[in-house]
Amino acid sequence: MECIYCRLGCALNEKGVKVTLFDIWKPIDNFPKEITFLQGDVRSYSDVEDALKNANCVFHIASYGMSGREQLNRKLIEEVNVTGTENVIQACLKNGVPRLVYTSTFNVVFGGQVIKNGDETLPYLPLHLHPDYYSKTKSIAEMAVLKANGLKLENGSDILRTCALRPAGIYGPGEQRHLPRIVSYIERGIFKFVYGDVNSLVEFVHVNNLVAAHIMAADALTAEKKYRAAGQPYFISDGKPVNNFEFFRPLVEGLGYRFPTVRLPISLIYFFAFLTEMFHFLIGPVYNFQPLLTRTEVYKTGVTHYFSLEKAKQDLGYKPQSYNLDEVVEWFKLKGHGKKSCPKSFTNAIWNVLLIMVLTFIVLCYIPVVGI
Repeated sequence: MECIYCRLGCALNEKGVKVTLFDIWKPIDNFPKEITFLQGDVRSYSDVEDALKNANCVFHIASYGMSGREQLNRKLIEEVNVTGTENVIQACLKNGVPRLVYTSTFNVVFGGQVIKNGDETLPYLPLHLHPDYYSKTKSIAEMAVLKANGLKLENGSDILRTCALRPAGIYGPGEQRHLPRIVSYIERGIFKFVYGDVNSLVEFVHVNNLVAAHIMAADALTAEKKYRAAGQPYFISDGKPVNNFEFFRPLVEGLGYRFPTVRLPISLIYFFAFLTEMFHFLIGPVYNFQPLLTRTEVYKTGVTHYFSLEKAKQDLGYKPQSYNLDEVVEWFKLKGHGKKSCPKSFTNAIWNVLLIMVLTFIVLCYIPVVGI
């Protein structure tokens, strides 16, 4: 989530807040000289404790395993998402940090079931029903953060107040988790079909809206705002449910490519994702390839799930601004992407052949065997 924490840091810096960024890697983006960067690992308690000294608010954004092959590395997912979050909570208590805003996910309540205009009264999805380890560990981490609300700080000055933001799919220029992978599929000729019900709806959130929500959440943990966000979760999105593939149409066509017209059943794609994950399990230790899709990604992109923003509007004063993918398209073009700068190659042709072979195999698996 590098794009988020850099933008959040810059936004806070513009407000005159002393900002320290903490991550295992130095940000790609340039940031103002007034911002301090500390390199460290959220899995190391000593690193986290050192980073949180003299802080009065912590935004815990770090996570691992959101998409692609990252979703299949269970050990690292648990170390970052669960152990890392426990380290942040304990370091806040140790250093007398009174406010903690945690970046969670829709997935703590969603596991492939249809949800229309859900709200924060929805229960957590039972841990054993999560289709992926990322969602399970994010749920565990969010529960730990909210449970920590009200704990006494070790210096005895106050108590820890916490809240959790549950963002939709994040987009914006510079986003590093999803968009580069999507663009690579487009340019390699892999994006040849869409799937699921044409009327299925999901949600997205522009990074600027998410940054604004973080700042509002931190303010809502103060005495001036009567600690109204303390112990609370909030769904955060642009507030515009949309079909997943139609949302990305401007990106595909903006880069000069043809939008797919073939639509496949979601059950077929889910089965393909299952086979891909099993194949990765077998050869991953030798060749850690990037799966085309995981089962969780199939659900997240093809099954309707969207949520009400009423609680965020009421408690935080959240008012999402309107954005589109124009900036994203221009950002990728500036980076040299687009059909004119990426002619078809032999590698693209190989990918097309492999994709057709795999889909053919899956279709054949679905055909029942008739006895003679």
